[in-house]
Amino acid sequence: MTAAEGLKVAIERGYDLVKIAPTANPPVCRLMDYGKFRFEQSKKDKEAKKNQRVVEIKEVRLSPGIGANDFAVKLKAGQKFLSEGNRVKVEVRFRGREMAHTEIGKDLLDKFAEECAGISTVDKSAKLEGRRMSIFLSPKGNK
Repeated sequence: MTAAEGLKVAIERGYDLVKIAPTANPPVCRLMDYGKFRFEQSKKDKEAKKNQRVVEIKEVRLSPGIGANDFAVKLKAGQKFLSEGNRVKVEVRFRGREMAHTEIGKDLLDKFAEECAGISTVDKSAKLEGRRMSIFLSPKGNK
């Protein structure tokens, strides 16, 4: 039917005439309560936004001369962040003569990644940027 006839029918029934596919030949229209449709659409958008989760990047800082117990504490913190579903940046800071032994920092980062291997994957492997070497870990399971 023509657009005028469709509009007439929509007004008689108390609905709105909404173009579903205006580029089609002939254009496809539908009779609906447009206000109700927009309300339901906004409800769906709010629900989708509520279920959305922003992934944060948490940071764990180490130094090349870290003790075993201190390393265990930092490891536990990193594993907690990963279990919460956040990405973790593990960073080793070098000071002074420590720059001559960057392999110690790399070994430390590899050990950290190895300990977290059960719950995480390595996004970016160890990379030296200035006086800092870092890796990125992301959780395996989706929360």
